[in-house]
This record gives sequence, structure tokens and C-alpha cells, in this order.
Amino acid sequence: MLSRVSRLARHLDRARRLAFAEHELEPWEFDVLTALRRAGAPYQLSPGQLLTQTLVTSGTMTNRIDRLAKKGLVRREPDPSDRRGVLVRLTDEGRDRADEALAGLLEQERAILSELSRTQRRELADLLRQLTAPFDNTPG
Repeated sequence: MLSRVSRLARHLDRARRLAFAEHELEPWEFDVLTALRRAGAPYQLSPGQLLTQTLVTSGTMTNRIDRLAKKGLVRREPDPSDRRGVLVRLTDEGRDRADEALAGLLEQERAILSELSRTQRRELADLLRQLTAPFDNTPG
């Protein structure tokens, strides 16, 4: 039964990559941009907060921030509450790109779920929440 979940995961990954590629984003770029987007205005987090939300190492996050800054999707700003600290802020272009990619992703997901009734989608969401809860509550 779980091999079906694995197959579905591959299809979902392909759909994600397609939705993001249409907006010239890699999945990891979308993950960082949407973490900043979820933070709310002014759409900024410390690199440490981004690490926590995206589950990558410090070195990886530094590299990702550098690459996103080079593309003009984020910028580093001094942290007013910590002279040595930095905040990563989403640019207007980064926000627009994340929003457009999210809309594309939701369109892909709606197509995948279109065979299910509203009740079935709700049941599936509840079951998946149950299955993933132990992993979501376990560090690492």
C-alpha cells in the first residue's frame, strides 16, 4: 500500500517541478521564498529562522541566500535588534514569483485531486495529517 504513496510522491514532485519551472524557480527556491512570504509583512526572517523552516544546514542556507540575492529575489539587511545580525527580506519580484508559482502549484494539485469528491479530499487530508503527525512532531 505504501508503494502507492511513493509513486504518488514522485508524480507530485514532478508536478511541483513543472509548476516552479514555469516561473523559473527551483523547488528549494520556492521553499525559501514561501517561508519568507508566510512570515508576513515585511516578509523577512533571520537565516536561523529560515534554517528551522526549511530543514537545511547553515552552509546550505548561506549558499541559497547568496543565489536568491543574485537573482534579485531576496536581499540581506542589517538586523536593527542585533548589530551583528542579518535579516533576509523578500523583494517585490521574489514575492510576485512565489505567488505566481504557488498559483501554478495549486492548479497542478487541483488537477491531480479532480478525480476525488469533496468528501474524499477531506478524508484524504485527514488521513495524511494522521500519518504525518508523528514525523512533524519529531525533531530531525
